Amino acid sequence: MAPDNNQGESLLEIFLFETAQNVQQLEESVLTAEREGRFSESEVNEVFRIMHTIKGSSAMMSFSEVAKLAHHMEDLFSYIRENHTARYDTHVVSDLILACVDYVGVQLDNIRAGAPVGQNDSAHLVKRIEALMAEMKGEGAPVPEPAARAVGRYKALIFFEEGCEMEDMRAYSCVLDIGKYATVIAHEPENILELGETTQAIREHGFTIRFETELPEHEVREKLMQTVFLRELDLAREDDVPGEAEDASEADGGEGAKRAGVRDSQYRQQQSIISVSVNKLDLMMDLMGELVIAKTMVAENPELAGMGGANFHKAAAQLSKIVSEMQELVMSMRLVPLSATFHRMYRIVRDMSGALGKDVRLQLIGEDTSVDKNVIEHIGDPLIHLVRNSIDHGIETPDEREAAGKPRQGTVTLEAESAGGNVLITISDDGKGLDRDKIMKRARENDLLTKPESEYSDREIYNMVFAPGFSTKEAVTEFSGRGVGLDVALSNIAAIGGSVSVESDPGVGMQVLLKIPLTIAILDGMNVSVGGTRMTVPISAISESFKPRAESILRDIEGNEMIMVRGECYAVMRLHRQWKLHTQVTDLTQGILMMVEQDGKKRCVFVDKLLGRQQIVVKALPTYLKKTPIAHCLSGLTLLSDGSISLILDAGWLVETNIKGYKKGGQFA
Repeated sequence: MAPDNNQGESLLEIFLFETAQNVQQLEESVLTAEREGRFSESEVNEVFRIMHTIKGSSAMMSFSEVAKLAHHMEDLFSYIRENHTARYDTHVVSDLILACVDYVGVQLDNIRAGAPVGQNDSAHLVKRIEALMAEMKGEGAPVPEPAARAVGRYKALIFFEEGCEMEDMRAYSCVLDIGKYATVIAHEPENILELGETTQAIREHGFTIRFETELPEHEVREKLMQTVFLRELDLAREDDVPGEAEDASEADGGEGAKRAGVRDSQYRQQQSIISVSVNKLDLMMDLMGELVIAKTMVAENPELAGMGGANFHKAAAQLSKIVSEMQELVMSMRLVPLSATFHRMYRIVRDMSGALGKDVRLQLIGEDTSVDKNVIEHIGDPLIHLVRNSIDHGIETPDEREAAGKPRQGTVTLEAESAGGNVLITISDDGKGLDRDKIMKRARENDLLTKPESEYSDREIYNMVFAPGFSTKEAVTEFSGRGVGLDVALSNIAAIGGSVSVESDPGVGMQVLLKIPLTIAILDGMNVSVGGTRMTVPISAISESFKPRAESILRDIEGNEMIMVRGECYAVMRLHRQWKLHTQVTDLTQGILMMVEQDGKKRCVFVDKLLGRQQIVVKALPTYLKKTPIAHCLSGLTLLSDGSISLILDAGWLVETNIKGYKKGGQFA
């Protein structure tokens, strides 16, 4: 019986989530084994377990090609696990597994996109697996017939983890798995294919299955313990073969029973953790934002000014404390460590090193640093581009490094650390660094220079590598030369309010520093007023604000307004002229200048007055606003304490956009 739409979609989401996690764990295990030069016993067991899980879940979802490939890979590692003297090339096995990982990843993408899942296109990988197993076994080597075993009858009572959902389908998957090595006699409940009707019964009373098999009890237990989301297992013999269970236990020194006891305990401990949909966390964050705004609207309600007594202020303070603690809790629930994103880079380093003939190792520091889930989604691609850039452009070949007096192996380092409301991520390498003259030459050819070359600082020159279409490669390769990648990285980082800066030491190496916000859902903002219109500027982008003195105001030769601050001259942007807003405050000495900084660039922004600092909840721009000419000036919108809407100005736009208002000669346009 086919599942209904809602249950089918939910089951598919679980499959995609679990399989993606398993694929990631598999890749990490393989790369670890390759660095160590061998597959340890624990890594062999881990690969076998993951492939067994992928096989079972794919078969349950009728993705036969994925299930078939996983089954053959499971056979390979079953052979390696059972034959400790088997000889194989770790690098060859790693290449094969990673090729299978890539195949499964492509199929998962197809499933998410609703595209057809590959049919018979895993055949070439299956043939590679079969050829490798034949080589490991020895061509033509006789395979001894297995000794006949007595058939035993078993009864298994299975309880799944709380909150795993779809217990009826998981029970059906158990029946399919057990049927591969045993004859299933009966199971309770019987009607598990009637979706939704037996779920609660299995949750409360467990799933009982009776079967016959030739396998000894310790092997049966080991296979059952691999059941996905298993919380508790009760396995008993139901036949009249006395002592076999004890013999099996004694055969492995009682280790099988010990392992089962340990794993039972581990599964019981896991029930204290449940998986929650990211969509639900997003909704909770939105509601938390609404609560913050509602709290502010009540506490700062002008109608209550002077009316509230001591009890009201005490209750308001208690409410603020509770809301603040709830907000911190909700935000912490969305925080995830950077380790998974960082570990993805091992594969990038491995593949590019082999393709370019370079010897490169990856060093990770501070991988446990946590950031918001939405931030993680924005920094994955930039990190890939930056790591590729370090390997392709920075790290030299082993012979070149040796000639320069360096170790033949180069190092790319990823480092993360928390800095208040931001996270700093550094991508550095010990390669040849950036060629200042080569960058300037290419900038001239691409017409990127906006001022005399002598006026450019090293930092400004190095940051040119992020310009769209910029590349110092003379020829296009598989990995670079087209001038795309770094500009995409910069755009993604800027989209979440982050910044990028580059430093380089010729012959020693280079480093790229990413400064990204801890979260993009809630941030501190400064509310400002311009001609009766209220706007918000992120506090992180404001270095200072001040009321200028007349003697500090000057104009350049083209009539553009400038302000002198501690011996440095900065351009002045009048927001009311940029957006053609009517205001009574036009004299710079009567308003406020905010010094806004982004990516090392600074500009003073003129507003009527500051309305105060407020923790704001960032809302996405509505569709109709995204189609307006001002969309590129904004990073979102928020609700103020009185319920009105305020536009959040994009810091990058504030420092980068052309200033309107003057023509050459000082005449106002």
